[in-house]
Amino acid sequence: MGRVWEAWGPVLVAWGIGGAAIPLVVALLLWWRTRAGIERPIALRRSLTEVGIVAGTLPWVWMVLTPTDGTRAISVVPLRDLAATLGELSFDTIVQIGANTAMFVPLGFLLPLRFPRCTGVGRMLVLGAALSATLEIAQYVLNIGRVSSVDDVLMNAAGAGIGAHLLSRVRRSDSIGSRS
Repeated sequence: MGRVWEAWGPVLVAWGIGGAAIPLVVALLLWWRTRAGIERPIALRRSLTEVGIVAGTLPWVWMVLTPTDGTRAISVVPLRDLAATLGELSFDTIVQIGANTAMFVPLGFLLPLRFPRCTGVGRMLVLGAALSATLEIAQYVLNIGRVSSVDDVLMNAAGAGIGAHLLSRVRRSDSIGSRS
């Protein structure tokens, strides 16, 4: 249980603290935008998506940039770490792969809602990979005892792509449902 808490504890703490503030932040942004003359539905959508992007991504970013007692290393051979992790077949395998993939799903789903130019699975794959590579480089430069791995970039990018795909499915089902 200690390793599970070590992996998930910071995320749960961040969600516990930040989760209580989410409705307040959305309400304040909505109030500020409507006072500035933005129509309420647009102001609400922008406020919800911006807070969702931050709340859905920031705890994960905090977790991957939290120092550990490990050794700084770089893994640049694609799929090597992933194969080793899958070879263990433990609860940590599920946590490692699941967390790295889930980390950018909210970003892939919500960013195109706020910034339509980001729409598309391909765009979110590239953006997710770029943001993830930035985090992996930061892990190495900051020397926080973590392995900077190309496989993490691939899984994070896949998460952003999954989020974008889910958004396209939701949009498709909404357009089908609105015709009837």
